Amino acid sequence: MELEDIVEILKNDPEKVIPELLDDVRKQYGEVPYIMNFMKDLPEIFIPKTLYDNSIMREFKILDPETVELISIGVAAALRCEHCLKMHIRIAKRKGILKEKIFSAIMIGASLSNAAVLAESTRALASEFPGDDDESEDKVQCCDPDCEVCNIAGANIK
Repeated sequence: MELEDIVEILKNDPEKVIPELLDDVRKQYGEVPYIMNFMKDLPEIFIPKTLYDNSIMREFKILDPETVELISIGVAAALRCEHCLKMHIRIAKRKGILKEKIFSAIMIGASLSNAAVLAESTRALASEFPGDDDESEDKVQCCDPDCEVCNIAGANIK
């Protein structure tokens, strides 16, 4: 959606804009997500959120709609959002995305979710037992003490 289109939408009366946006979503997804139906009576929230979501989910020029849907499925699986997951699986099915591709996206999301749990948990465990990690003496800061990546990765300054 071009900026000029967004400006025009924002100039219009919400009573006219909201049904148009809902129809557009219905055409794209084959249904209107629960959250959008819930927020449709709150134009000050609904309109900017819908425009933002549209810009992220449907206006990418680099990613094709199938890839965006598979990413949505993987993220919904990782976040364990049952409602989002079911809705995006239905959308993927309507778009003709193969069941095997959908399952692969779910498995990628599950793997990353598992890795996130392990990364956080093992760091918490190691912080309670300092010195038990034989490798901790060999860790070197990769760049400088303020590097956010090094700090997140747990690299220590010698």
